Amino acid sequence: MRQASGAGPAAMPEVLAAATEVIGGTDVTVYLVDFGQTTLEPLPDRFTHAELPTSEPVASSMAGRAFTEQRVVTAERDDSVRVWAPVVEGSDRTGVLALSVPAADDDVLQACADLGLLAGYLIAAQARCTDMYNLHRRRRSMSLAASMQWDLLPPLVLKTPVVTLAGLVEPAYDVGGDCFDYAANGTALDLAVMDAMGHGTHSALLAGLAMGAYRHARREARPLAAVHEHIATAMAAQYPDASFVTGVVARLATDTGELTWTNAGHPCPLLIRGGRVISELRCDPTPPWGLGSGTPPVASASLEPGDSVLLYTDGVIEARTPDLELFGLERLSDLTQSYSSDLVEPEEIVRRLVGAVLDHQRADLRDDATLLMVRWNGSEPTG
Repeated sequence: MRQASGAGPAAMPEVLAAATEVIGGTDVTVYLVDFGQTTLEPLPDRFTHAELPTSEPVASSMAGRAFTEQRVVTAERDDSVRVWAPVVEGSDRTGVLALSVPAADDDVLQACADLGLLAGYLIAAQARCTDMYNLHRRRRSMSLAASMQWDLLPPLVLKTPVVTLAGLVEPAYDVGGDCFDYAANGTALDLAVMDAMGHGTHSALLAGLAMGAYRHARREARPLAAVHEHIATAMAAQYPDASFVTGVVARLATDTGELTWTNAGHPCPLLIRGGRVISELRCDPTPPWGLGSGTPPVASASLEPGDSVLLYTDGVIEARTPDLELFGLERLSDLTQSYSSDLVEPEEIVRRLVGAVLDHQRADLRDDATLLMVRWNGSEPTG
């Protein structure tokens, strides 16, 4: 078996090539999805110096099918079987591992799936000490504001036995003021979506402060109303010039399905049940953070197993065609229902919704558009 020459990022193709030899695997390629979630970009292989394979579109390729459906897919070749397996970092889908094998029985396909998980583990372990993977996912230059915002974001997908969560921001390479966050702590899942005023670096700085204040208060285990107030106080103290951030902070009790939330001048989340949008989750709003303070109202709702909640920023519903037709809340609701009825996972619903917003605008977005969906699967069985 070939020995990898080191543990750094450049050695990953060698590690995978050595691992695939056990099942007779050849022509190994790792694809990483770009920040816009539209294209799978092949990583170069330093060991073989082979010509780089072409990029693969997520929407219309075998590699894309493995990515969107999160399963191993195959295609018969003259003398081998080409296999594509999802690459996953924890819960976050990162890309696809492609390789050729002499034959593909159940054991070989399971081994390919395991190799995809290995690739994800290697990327996750190395990404904190290299920019290689981040840079490789960029299909074009990224603005300073977008780079700052992406560094704020948690993994785009979280999956546990009781909840599934996915988020996405657009425009991926020029986002400035939108961000989201979450944290699973015991039986509490905390969520936040924020939209800072304006565009560019100033918006990114506003969002960074608001998100920092949110995480600080959350990690001190403050009640939800106190978390909301802390963000408002931090914004007002640092920005007395009427700069502001809108947002929703929420907390889901994953053992009971009880959802509580506050609203700082932000669009209301949507509640999806049985594949249908049944209501907006309304809460008397406070002024946006930075424009006022005081104890906010806290709203609550009881989720049923299988319910989903969709949080979004106004850039989603305010996207418009060249002749100024708004995307609108009704279209968002209709498409959410259409995609949810396909019984697809939240990460694919969110990706399709963002694609629909971009198709509607048919040009660069005038405002950032962010979506965050969480599905409560029901409490985890005990005993």
